[in-house]
Amino acid sequence: MATDVSKQPFLTDVETLRKRARTSIEQGPITDAYGADRKRVIDVLNQALATELVCILRYKRHYYMAQGINAGGVAAEFLQHATEEQGHADEIALRITQLQGEPDFNPDTLTTRSHAEYVEGDSLREMITENLVAERVAIESYSEIINWIGNGDSTTRRMLEGILAVEEEHANDMLDLLEDVRS
Repeated sequence: MATDVSKQPFLTDVETLRKRARTSIEQGPITDAYGADRKRVIDVLNQALATELVCILRYKRHYYMAQGINAGGVAAEFLQHATEEQGHADEIALRITQLQGEPDFNPDTLTTRSHAEYVEGDSLREMITENLVAERVAIESYSEIINWIGNGDSTTRRMLEGILAVEEEHANDMLDLLEDVRS
């Protein structure tokens, strides 16, 4: 016979919550309520961090290398995206430390851990295309991570959902720029 959940207590009693809060205090925000594989989440977040760092570097290079009649507005968009990607990297690194992990900024392994590639592009059109491809990789990657995390780590999930929304905006911006360069 199924248990009637409406008759079960909604929240653990206060005394039990207080007692649990005093155990394992060295784990900071990680409590018994954390439902994900923390070590695996940290590993996945370090891959996301690497992806953001590679995107920053690619956008910055494109900002400085943009040339031609349409370069001014496109370069400004590249710089704005680099700045926003830096914000994403900072959010991810902070979350890793909140989970008692260490953000991996090692430049020697950055491109192997990144989901996106670092492609320089020779022309403005190629640069825009490579940024659009990288944004599409990020969108798919973050969507998969969000689904994988589910309700096991709602803080990380919400952070990634916010980043995903910006990545979708970036992809739309790159698509608009690509269409402008074609015409």
